[in-house]
Amino acid sequence: MSAAFKLASRVSCWPGSVAGVVAGKAPTRKIEQELWAAGYEQIVGIDEVGRGAWAGPLMVGAAILPPDRRVLGVRDSKLLTERDRERLFDRIASWCTAWSVGAVSQEECDTLGMTAAQKLACKRAIDGLGVAPDVAVTDGKWNFVSPCVPKVEMRVKADRYCLSVAAASVLAKVVRDREMRNLSDSYPQWSFDTNKGYPCPLHKTALQGYGPSAIHRRTWVFMDHYVPWTGTPRVYRPEQPTLF
Repeated sequence: MSAAFKLASRVSCWPGSVAGVVAGKAPTRKIEQELWAAGYEQIVGIDEVGRGAWAGPLMVGAAILPPDRRVLGVRDSKLLTERDRERLFDRIASWCTAWSVGAVSQEECDTLGMTAAQKLACKRAIDGLGVAPDVAVTDGKWNFVSPCVPKVEMRVKADRYCLSVAAASVLAKVVRDREMRNLSDSYPQWSFDTNKGYPCPLHKTALQGYGPSAIHRRTWVFMDHYVPWTGTPRVYRPEQPTLF
């Protein structure tokens, strides 16, 4: 797997809809409109996926949207079925002014720690856009975007309410899910095609029976509880490196 998955396109957005549109309040451009009114031009939505997984890469999605058109059915990726995310993917990708997904491998997660790994994945996503954003909007209260973007707006539940963040979440989720399905062919015992590296009963049972695969994060605490193999102990990182 390459260090970053990226594709930037500058084409008109897809005006169509998607089957199985999620009911409820759709994310809007309210935050983006406030920032455009304040003079910012390139506004990027940022979201991560894979932070809580026990195996596989961590990925960060970045999406810059056009100001006037939208794709129907865009929601936070967690509110969509896998089928609907796949149906939306190409439409969101062609709609964006620019988009990118930055990845860090499980080895980098183990070596750097989650904080630094997430910052690195975000840097790779921003670098992959092909344009320099003026401001970023991201979900939550932790700023893992600076200093890659001059201004960062942190909004709780931005993936639910901010359209560019919701778009980034779908792009990152689909790219990571596809990678985990591909990896499951090499590691069939752990059912990565269905669990995508997240803990579930089948995944935990496989760890107890087979131990960790080559793509498991061996510094994670699950190694102490679900791997009864003395030959494959948990790896401890002596100190937290910094990237910036």
